[in-house]
Order: sequence, then C-alpha cells, then structure tokens
Amino acid sequence: MGKIEWAMWANEQALASGLIYLTGGIVGVAGQFMGWQFAAFGIAAGVFVCLLEYPRSKRSKGTSVERTGQYCFTVCVKAFGPLTRNYYVRAFLHAALCVPGGFMLATVLGCVCLGIASLIYLSAAIHGEHWEPILPKKEPAKRIGESIKQPPQNPPPRPPPELRRKRAEDLESAAYVNPIAVTANEY
Repeated sequence: MGKIEWAMWANEQALASGLIYLTGGIVGVAGQFMGWQFAAFGIAAGVFVCLLEYPRSKRSKGTSVERTGQYCFTVCVKAFGPLTRNYYVRAFLHAALCVPGGFMLATVLGCVCLGIASLIYLSAAIHGEHWEPILPKKEPAKRIGESIKQPPQNPPPRPPPELRRKRAEDLESAAYVNPIAVTANEY
C-alpha cells in the first residue's frame, strides 16, 4: 500500500473549514449576535483561509489535478515562499486563526473544522511533506522526424508505391497501366 499524502487531506479539510468559518461569520454579523466582532474576524479568517488553500499542491507521485482558475492563486501563494510552503507554519497559522471562532456559537463549527485541518497539516509536516506549486507544463516544440521530408499529399488509403501517380511532366510515363483488364459490361 502506498504512502498517505496527508497534505491532500489537509488542503480539502482546510478549504471546507474556511468556507464554514466564513459562513458562520456572515451569520454572526448579519444577526448582530452578542460578540459579533468575533464573527467579523471569522469572515476575514475564512476568506484568508480560502485564498490560501484554494491552490492544490503537486503530488509527490501520480498526477496532480489543479482546481479551475488555480494558477493566479498559485502565483500569489508561491510569492510568500517558505511562509506558505512549510506545513508547520500552516498548521500553527490555522490553529491560531481558529481560536477566536470558539467564542461565538455561529463560528464554533468553522473553528473545530479548522482545528482538525491544523492537526492534519501537522501530521503532513511531521511526515516531511511540503507545498509544491502546480505550474503549467511547457510543451517542447514538436519536430517533424528526420525521415519525413514532405507530408503525404493525398489522403488515405494510399495506393502502393508502384501504382502511385507519377509526375505530370512526362505525360506518357505518367499514365496508369491498369493491371485488371477492362471489358464492357455483359449482361
């Protein structure tokens, strides 16, 4: 059985947690609950977590599937270098961001989910994983093989070489010789 890539699980959990935290914050602020300032922090933290976690990391083995529109977020996250690449930093950052959410009922679920994501990131960091950006592959220029000087001029199926049309410069030699005798239809 293969090695578990904890960072993949942490990324999905943290993105969902950020959305839950954001939603709880919106509910808390819109309802003007007591301590709605914690909900306002939940909105800011939820948006930050979603922006940080939207770009997926490249997998160590196999194919890496990026999210739609991930490239611009990848460039932003990559710009912060070791601050965003290191999963220890992410684990402690998520743990710190989830604490204020515990002081208000509307944001408690987001707080708990973000805390779980923090623990999964800590596990990923302990297992030696780190964030690698998925960047577009630069396709090498395709060269026509050395043996092909000119591409075929007529579509398939192509006749065998001995029956191919000859150059029209010499009209007598360019005429086909029909290998099958042609006779009038006899009924």
